[in-house]
Amino acid sequence: MPEHDKIKRFIQTVPLFKGLDEDRQFARLAKRFSERSYAAGETIVTQGTIGIGLFVVESGHAEAIREYPGGEKQVVNTFGPTDFFGELSLLDEEPRTASVIATEPTQCLILTQLDFLSALREDADIPIAVLKELAKRFRRVMESL
Repeated sequence: MPEHDKIKRFIQTVPLFKGLDEDRQFARLAKRFSERSYAAGETIVTQGTIGIGLFVVESGHAEAIREYPGGEKQVVNTFGPTDFFGELSLLDEEPRTASVIATEPTQCLILTQLDFLSALREDADIPIAVLKELAKRFRRVMESL
């Protein structure tokens, strides 16, 4: 099976992309992702560095760890298959707010900001659907505070 078909089927299960409804949109987006494997204990992203884009956990697990002034560290989130992080990096070039560390062998799909912007130019419905899901996620976080 071609790699893009496998990625397309997987991203159809990711909550961030549930607003997409056309096979062509999933196919177009699947071509933009790359895959990367991380060993247990390996840093996927580092707090304070500029983000390159969105990560979707395909398999494995990871933890988001925030380091505070004074050196205190706190696990602020955990991720498993179909979970995603780094979504703000699709929209800005600000530093990462936490590090993400693989807690077991982990496979991620990565969508860079450049590829996201290219998809935006090809099909305006893709980013609109993604942004609606991001808004829902933000509202849930705000309601939990």
